[in-house]
Amino acid sequence: MCLALPARIVALLDNDTAVVDLGGVRKTISIELTPQAQVNDYVIVHVGHAIGLVDAEEAERTLALFAELAAQQAETP
Repeated sequence: MCLALPARIVALLDNDTAVVDLGGVRKTISIELTPQAQVNDYVIVHVGHAIGLVDAEEAERTLALFAELAAQQAETP
């Protein structure tokens, strides 16, 4: 199973790379496939590469669902 997550771009770097934030975790990723991406845009990240842009509202809904799932799993013994 493959998993791609929405993450917000917090900085653009040289060489088609950017720093994204995902729940407080920051990671440098490639934006070569999404050269139009800008700071504060949400991108879908898969194995260190932004593979597409996503609407901010949709990204926030998705992240909220992941947080809800994580909270439910933490409650389960």
